[in-house]
Amino acid sequence: MFDVRVQHEAFNSGAEVDRMTASRTDIGAVATFVGLVRDFNEKPDVVALTLEHYPGMTEQQLHQIAHQAADRWPLLGGTIVHRVGRLEPGDPIVLVAVASAHRQAAFDACNFIMDYLKTQAPFWKKEHTRTGDYWVSSRTSDTQAVKRWEVTDD
Repeated sequence: MFDVRVQHEAFNSGAEVDRMTASRTDIGAVATFVGLVRDFNEKPDVVALTLEHYPGMTEQQLHQIAHQAADRWPLLGGTIVHRVGRLEPGDPIVLVAVASAHRQAAFDACNFIMDYLKTQAPFWKKEHTRTGDYWVSSRTSDTQAVKRWEVTDD
């Protein structure tokens, strides 16, 4: 149901959505998220970003996140593409596209996948600036975002 890829090459989000929806008349909604490299983050002069990952483990974790989303929402398909290697500001990093019969399921599943991808997928980011390089730390805001999806027995 989900196409999951980790790759060096750039992707075309429109082509990915077209591939996912080709010859499908049961899909009523597709929600997408595309993350891009910014020219600022912890420092204001980011000139490049290097993304590293743990091959095999990364893809397995992305599949697990996709399966968790499919267990929660009535999804009809999905695509996760995450790039690795050296990227420059403006380059696409990640695509999450989710198909469903209805928009709310697609929106929610897309948000869920991105929140979990940011906190659970084994990617490491090094930002390159004019004044030096540094590894990007995890953010409290990303950890807080995942908490909204926790199911509690109230």
